[in-house]
Amino acid sequence: MKSLKEAAAGATSQRRREEDPSKTGLLSPLVNSFSIYNCHPTPQAYHFVFKTLSKTSQLHDIPPVLDHLETVEQFETPEFILADLIKIYCNAREIEKAVDLFSRIPKFRCAPTAISLNTLLSFVCRSNTRMKMVPEILLKSQAMNIRMEESSFRILISALCRIKRVAHAIEVFHRMIADGFIVEAEICSFLLSSLCEQTDVSSADVIGFFGELRKLGFVPGLIDYANLMRFLVKGGYSNDAVDVLDQMKSDGIKPDIVCYNLVLKGAVDSRDFALADKVFDELLLYGLVPDIRTYNVYIDGLCKQGKMEAGSKMVASMQELGCKPDVATFNTLLAALSKTGNMEGARELTREMGRNGIGKDMQTYEMLIKLFTSRGEVLEACGLVEELLHKRLDGFDVGVAGNLICRLCRSGLTDKAVELIVHMAERNVCPGFGAWEAVLFSWGSRLEFPETAFMGLVDSVQIE
Repeated sequence: MKSLKEAAAGATSQRRREEDPSKTGLLSPLVNSFSIYNCHPTPQAYHFVFKTLSKTSQLHDIPPVLDHLETVEQFETPEFILADLIKIYCNAREIEKAVDLFSRIPKFRCAPTAISLNTLLSFVCRSNTRMKMVPEILLKSQAMNIRMEESSFRILISALCRIKRVAHAIEVFHRMIADGFIVEAEICSFLLSSLCEQTDVSSADVIGFFGELRKLGFVPGLIDYANLMRFLVKGGYSNDAVDVLDQMKSDGIKPDIVCYNLVLKGAVDSRDFALADKVFDELLLYGLVPDIRTYNVYIDGLCKQGKMEAGSKMVASMQELGCKPDVATFNTLLAALSKTGNMEGARELTREMGRNGIGKDMQTYEMLIKLFTSRGEVLEACGLVEELLHKRLDGFDVGVAGNLICRLCRSGLTDKAVELIVHMAERNVCPGFGAWEAVLFSWGSRLEFPETAFMGLVDSVQIE
């Protein structure tokens, strides 16, 4: 091997000098270095040559070495050598050569197993486009009498779930069970989680698959139940989510606050407020401590019932219990106040936010701007827009500002509207067609307005 390594270094240097693609690289040094000692190259020597050619970016010299290994040598080639070479080809994006080598494995006096198959599949399954090659590879593996192992099925299932082909992944899972493999909790959890992420599947299908997994011996854990309940709540099946919660308790698994938050949200979203009260009381009886998410959802339920006073009292209660409200808490209350047009209540609420050290987010600003605009307090709304622009918050709904600009123009405050447009332009925010139209119509009724003002406004706005 020492002679071969020296020959490898010499061949690499000569290759760099000559760059002659007709040479066979390390093949001659490989054979000659062993013939000196009247012996033949070993599998380890070939392995060394393949790795050396890979490290020196001389993959074009590998085929002659492979041909020599196939036609001249007599030993049984260890599979790991060929699997490593398949990996080398894959990493070099020589996928066709990798597939060809995989097909040739028996010619090297080697009985292929799932080791080589998994090496090839793990690379092919990384890309959506290369996934099309999987059926061909599996057919080749069958012809080569390769028995898929659990790891092979795992690669396929993971890849299919990644590209949102969960139904096909479940078919592969069924084949895995039919082949006699033991059901592992990790695969079952992964499949269930992937299925729950789909948007085109019914609750009956998901619950049915969950039941099928249980019959196969799968014992779901806390996360599995939470994933299932999250899917049901998102789909509007709050009663089914409650059934899953009850099943969870029957199985001896204590639900955590996340599980109760999910079911509570389902009840509030479906406007089943009696159920929401029941769930909230139950989690307290179980000794769970409500978190900010729990309070926000429950307060949302109170506000949807028009119980603003109860919602405000709940905020005070949560503070007494050491749970500080966040911006979402106040936005929930603000949404209820905005719905009834309660401007003074909204002002007091924003002052309370300040006292609690909670800043306004985009949702807060938009609700306040809409409220004050609709109630004719356009200058106060303008101040909020200016404040929002100064903070440079992303995601501002230009329709909200556009409506305000229209109100300003109708109120005879065109100069203020133009000023607001200019400030928006400085922040790369375009107010929309309706706002421009309102300004132009307003200018049309004021002939004394200088033409240069309009030109200056257009120049200040960057039209993308």
